[in-house]
Amino acid sequence: MKISTFFYILKQGFTNIRRNILFSLASIGTIISCLFIFGIVYAVVVNFQSGMQDLENNVTISIFFDEDIPDETVQLIGEQIRVLDYVNTMDFISADEAFDKFCEQNYDDPEAAKAAFGDDNPLKNSASYEVTLKDVSKQAEFVAFAKGLDGVRNVRSSEVTADSISTLSSLVGYASVGIVVILMLVSIFLISNTITIGITVRKEEIAIMKLIGATNFFVRAPFIIEGIIIGAVGSVIPLYLLYIMYQKILEYVAGRFAVLTSVFAFVSKEELFRTMVPVGLILGIGVGLFGSLITTRKHLKV
Repeated sequence: MKISTFFYILKQGFTNIRRNILFSLASIGTIISCLFIFGIVYAVVVNFQSGMQDLENNVTISIFFDEDIPDETVQLIGEQIRVLDYVNTMDFISADEAFDKFCEQNYDDPEAAKAAFGDDNPLKNSASYEVTLKDVSKQAEFVAFAKGLDGVRNVRSSEVTADSISTLSSLVGYASVGIVVILMLVSIFLISNTITIGITVRKEEIAIMKLIGATNFFVRAPFIIEGIIIGAVGSVIPLYLLYIMYQKILEYVAGRFAVLTSVFAFVSKEELFRTMVPVGLILGIGVGLFGSLITTRKHLKV
C-alpha cells in the first residue's frame, strides 16, 4: 500500500466520523460506558479472587500420625505429600508446638498453663503436617490421598469452607463473563448502526468509486478505520478514568479504614492495570473492528 493511499484512507475514516458525529459520539459513549462497567467488574473480580486466594491459603488440612510412629515414616509421608503439584505449603507441627498453640488459644496465661502440666504433654500424639493447597477445589482429592498413606491416623479438613469458596469463585467468574459479553454485544450493535448510516450517506460516492475501478479494500477500508478509531477512543477514556478512580479509592480506604487494609489486601493499581489496560484496549479496538467488518460485509456488496 502506498503511503498516500494509507493517509487517504485514514483521512476518510475521520471524515466518516465527522459526517455522522452524533452517531459516532453515541457509539464512543456506549463503548466508554461498557468498558467503564467492565473495568469496575474486572477490578471487583480481581480483588475478590485475591481475597479468595488468601482464604484458600488459610484453609488448612491437618494430617495426624499413628501413635509411636518412627520419624522415618513421618518423613516419608511428608515426601509423598510434597511432590503433589497442587500442594501450596506444608509445615510440620510437633507435639510440643501443638501444645504451645493450644495453651495460647485457650488460656489467659499460657506459660502458667504449661507449667502446671510440667513435662507431661497431654497432646503428645498430636504431631501433624499442616497443608494448604493452591486450589481449594482439590481438597477432597487430597484428603482421600492422605488417608490412604501408611502411618496416617486421621485427616482433619473443612469441607464446607472449601466447597463454599470454590462455588462462590465459580459464580462470580460466570457472572462477570456474562456481563462483559452483554456489554460488548451492545457496543457492536451501536457501532454497526453508525457505520451503516455512513455507508448510506456515501452510497452514490461509493458507486462512482466502483465505476472508476476502486478495489473492495479501498472502499471498505475507511469504514474499518472508522470503527477502529471509535473503539480506540472509547477504550482510552474509561481506562484513564478508572485508573484515577481506583487510585483515589485506595488512598481513601487506606486513610479512613486502616483496619480494613490490614484484614483485606487490595490489589495494587500497578498490578491491576498491568492486565486491565491491554485487555481494555483489545476489547475496545476489537469491538470497533469487528463491528465495522460485519457491517461492511453486509451492506457493501462491492
